[in-house]
Amino acid sequence: MLEPSPKKSYIPQDWRIWFGLSLTLFWFIFLLIYIDRNVGWGSFLDLPIEEMGTFLEGAFAFLAFLWLVIGLFIQQSVLAENNEELRRNNLHSEKQTQAIAATEMNARQETFFKIAESTRRQLGAISGLLFISSQGPVGNNTYTTEGLADIWKQFAGGDVEVFSRLFLTMPAAGDVDYADLFYGTEIRRRHAENFLVGYNRLIELAKDCDTDNIILDTLIYSAHGILNASMRELHPAIKFAPIEGTDTAQYLERIINSQIENI
Repeated sequence: MLEPSPKKSYIPQDWRIWFGLSLTLFWFIFLLIYIDRNVGWGSFLDLPIEEMGTFLEGAFAFLAFLWLVIGLFIQQSVLAENNEELRRNNLHSEKQTQAIAATEMNARQETFFKIAESTRRQLGAISGLLFISSQGPVGNNTYTTEGLADIWKQFAGGDVEVFSRLFLTMPAAGDVDYADLFYGTEIRRRHAENFLVGYNRLIELAKDCDTDNIILDTLIYSAHGILNASMRELHPAIKFAPIEGTDTAQYLERIINSQIENI
C-alpha cells in the first residue's frame, strides 16, 4: 500500500518574506493613520485623479523598493541552492563515472589474464621449438632426445617459461652466439619472429588495462620478457624500440619527495 504523500505547505518559510509581510502591514497601517490624521478620508476621496496618483505613487514606492530588494535576496538564495544541488549532482555523476570506469577496467583485466595465460603457454611452446631447433639433435646436439622430453614434461606440468629460462641461463655471451641461436636458420628465425609477434601483441593488450604499469612490468621482467628483449635487440633486419615500463629511479624519487613533504 502506497503511503500518502505529505501535504504541500503554502505558508512561506523564508524569514525575509515574513519580514517583508510584517513591514508591508506596518506600512499600510501607517498610511491609514496618515490619511486619517493629515488628509482626512473625505478630502482624500475628493482629490483630483492626478494628485491621488501622485500620492499613491509616493506611498507605494517604499513597498516596491522593499519587495524588489527582498526578491533579489531570495533569488540569490535560490541560485545558491541550485548551484549547490548542481555541485552535488556533478560529484555524484563523477563518482558514477569513476565506478563505471573501474568496472570496465576490472572487466578488461579479467579478460587480459584469461588471454595472457593461453598466450604465455603459446610463447612457451614456441620457445620450446626454438630450443629444440638450436640445442637438440637437429642443432648443436647439446640436449638428447631424452633430455628434451624431460623438459617438455616440465612444460606440460605448468612451467610455461622453462625453455625461456634455459636460453637465459646458457653460458656467458662470449661462448654462445645468441644471434645464431635465434636467427641462424630459416626455421629458427620463423620461431623467433613468431615469439616476437605473440609477445608484442600481449604487451599491447596489457597496456590497455594497466594504468600503473604493474602488469606491464611483470611481463617485461619475466623469463619470456627478458628473452623477448634479447630477440628484439639481435634481430638482423628490424630495429625495435625498447619496451618501457616503470622508471625505477623516478618512482623512488617520488617516494623520497613525498616523505620529505610529510616531514
